[in-house]
Amino acid sequence: MKLRSKIIVFFGIVAFLFQGCATPQLNKPVNDLFKDGERSFQAGKYEDAIAQWKRVKESFPTPDLAARTEINIADAYFLNKDYIEAAVEYESFRKLHPSHERAGYALFYQGLSYFKQIKGIDTDQTPVKNALSTFESYLKLYPAGELSGDARKKVSECRDKQLQYEIYVGKFYLRNGSYPAAIARFETALKMFSDLPRREEVLQYLGRVYRESGQKAKARESYERILKEFPSSTFASEAKKALERL
Repeated sequence: MKLRSKIIVFFGIVAFLFQGCATPQLNKPVNDLFKDGERSFQAGKYEDAIAQWKRVKESFPTPDLAARTEINIADAYFLNKDYIEAAVEYESFRKLHPSHERAGYALFYQGLSYFKQIKGIDTDQTPVKNALSTFESYLKLYPAGELSGDARKKVSECRDKQLQYEIYVGKFYLRNGSYPAAIARFETALKMFSDLPRREEVLQYLGRVYRESGQKAKARESYERILKEFPSSTFASEAKKALERL
């Protein structure tokens, strides 16, 4: 009898503990869980909102509610400045709902999530490449989309960052006396980014590397282009002085 009593008591305790762990929130209707997430989101408590909306996803909601929950989770990550996670969630949303009315929005903000990861020109340029590719995809898929104007601006900004990186690398080669590598970098930059500002800066460095490598005719050509194409540039006076010294 003693053993039987102990077994009964043991299972009674287990049942009590199990019941205590089963908090009332787990039994909330899925719509209430979604609204909890909305309240946290509006209060700026993005991590709480994400946790609550993830519970909505785990509750197997309707397709419409699932889509709303997924895009909201992505937005919460973005506003919480968790840009790596945000990019993943926006991409996941697009893959799961390619024809959804907010698929274009998700694509743009996926690009913006990459863009927000961009740091200096002396760091890994993968975020620049990813952002540019994503914004270009947006313009290809949604040329008249409501965010197309913003996407075009971001494309220009990304390409400018790529040009800055080419100048940075070219200057590195120039400082180290690697003239062929520097020339190749600056010449490529002129061809790839012929529609962007900073071309006069590239020409200035190109003229310098040609001059220092003994190619005076090509140096003269670079400086003359600055005076002809960018007469009011801050590099024009430098180019004029360089020509006088050749």
